[in-house]
Amino acid sequence: MQPNTKPARLPLNGVDTPNLLATINFVAGQPELAKFQFRAHNEWIEGTHSKTVMNGFFGAGQEQKHEKPHYADADHPAILCGADNAPTPVEWLLHGLAGCLMAGVANIAAARGIKLTKVKCSVDGDIDLRGILGISDEVRNGFQNIQVSFEIEGDAPAEKLQQLVEQSRARSAVFDVLTKGVPVTVGIETIQ
Repeated sequence: MQPNTKPARLPLNGVDTPNLLATINFVAGQPELAKFQFRAHNEWIEGTHSKTVMNGFFGAGQEQKHEKPHYADADHPAILCGADNAPTPVEWLLHGLAGCLMAGVANIAAARGIKLTKVKCSVDGDIDLRGILGISDEVRNGFQNIQVSFEIEGDAPAEKLQQLVEQSRARSAVFDVLTKGVPVTVGIETIQ
């Protein structure tokens, strides 16, 4: 009789699948390691232009550092009184949603043994500036709606590829924050 052993999982779609599965199993056995705190530190440059650095975070029970600091500028286009040095903050929000969903698709596909050949994601957000500009209190400041569309190709039937996107949406941290909300507090320290 042959022992019933599963073949070792290999990296797939650029995802270190063995490490992904080991991480899932490790955290499942030690839930306290799942507590993370991500941080972004922003500084005003000029006009509507600012720069954020993301360098350290807390996770897996201790302080962590990225291999190098990551920077992201934000600005407004000239039509919105900026210098167009970078995407607007709401465009970064759309990028965050697209990036989170895309990472989920890649990880889930790798875990399920599906080889991806092409994945594209478009995210569009509709906003009415009357809220932000203080013209109307009846118009919300943020997006009225966001539409996400995927184009996905791989070595699985269409139904299985659709399930990758559905599972990614179901597990996306950014999708969760956008659709369910999260408490946000704002502290202020004035310097004289």
